[in-house]
Amino acid sequence: MNMNRPVPLLDVPRSNAPMREEFLEALAKVVDSGRFLFGPDVKKLEEECARWSNTRFGIGCASGSDAILLALMAAGLREGDEVICPSFTFFATASAVSRLGGVPVFVDIDPVTFNIDPKALEAAITEKTKAVIPVHLFGQCADMDEIMTICDEHGLVVVEDAAQSIGANINGRPAGAWGHFGCISFYPTKNLGGMGDGGMVVTNDEELEDRVRLYSGHGMRPRYYHQVIGINSRLDSMQAAVLNVKISYLDDAVAGRQRNAKLYQQLFSQSGLANEITLPVARFGDGHVWNQYTIRVHSEKRDELKAFLAEKNIGSEIYYPVPLHMQKCFQPLGYQAEDLPETLKASQEVLSLPIFPELEAGEVKIVVDSVKQFFAMSQRRAA
Repeated sequence: MNMNRPVPLLDVPRSNAPMREEFLEALAKVVDSGRFLFGPDVKKLEEECARWSNTRFGIGCASGSDAILLALMAAGLREGDEVICPSFTFFATASAVSRLGGVPVFVDIDPVTFNIDPKALEAAITEKTKAVIPVHLFGQCADMDEIMTICDEHGLVVVEDAAQSIGANINGRPAGAWGHFGCISFYPTKNLGGMGDGGMVVTNDEELEDRVRLYSGHGMRPRYYHQVIGINSRLDSMQAAVLNVKISYLDDAVAGRQRNAKLYQQLFSQSGLANEITLPVARFGDGHVWNQYTIRVHSEKRDELKAFLAEKNIGSEIYYPVPLHMQKCFQPLGYQAEDLPETLKASQEVLSLPIFPELEAGEVKIVVDSVKQFFAMSQRRAA
């Protein structure tokens, strides 16, 4: 095996190549129709995403970030309302809260799954708490049974951030089907990635669906009559046409990611690296759709390992190096780094390795062998 073979973190062209002709055919139909907005492609994708999420409704929008923003707008978030969310997540989870004048309340994570800790969530609830945003990070659902029990007891709105996790589930119940809203991203790196930005809100509530649609179109109904102050956030037909092609292959893509994760688990378990790295855990079995395969690297060697892999042209990434409670823009909230110890520790240890569906078994082995090589060299240097 060629150990010098490059292994990218993600290979979008490789993933899209088999569908190229279908993409071109679908895009040509949109071009010929002239229905670039509100066309049948969007309606079809909304229905498909609702089906995948086991919800009644899907509402297309311009991005996964806007999906969270629109859900909070539809939920009636007001200035000063508190929204509990993890700090160990992408910026969009919390920025939507701040944009509406709300207050993000950052809580710690479960160190095993990287998802929000329900006990920390419950402890953070105050009379000002309006909503909770559990993030289904890296393709694995948060502990929604416990989260919903807590939120129902306190009458809180639940906005599921499923940006990375379409198809993820707990015992067959999908991400997006638990709370009041589910928010999906179609950013090109996601499990269902488009050719640019795009997003979707899913919900079972007809009134909430109507409110999301109203807010996503400038609050305009009928035309030029504005009921509320909304935004302009629409999923265009070109993106929907591409995504309708890709969603028909999503089952296969999920199976490919799960196959590669299983191979990683097998090879790493045989590698003798148990003292050096911790492997990710699929708490809900096949419900994990592996948007990322994220290991923990101990002994403060994470950054060295990342640099070593880069020298060998093996892609890896740190999601996320700076938790949100430590970001400059959120400093006025008054958090200290040590306030969320598991979050801080994760940010210092995590490293995501290639896991995309088309990754070949030989490439997985190259990644594992390279990680083994790094630690063997480290041990020799320390001896």
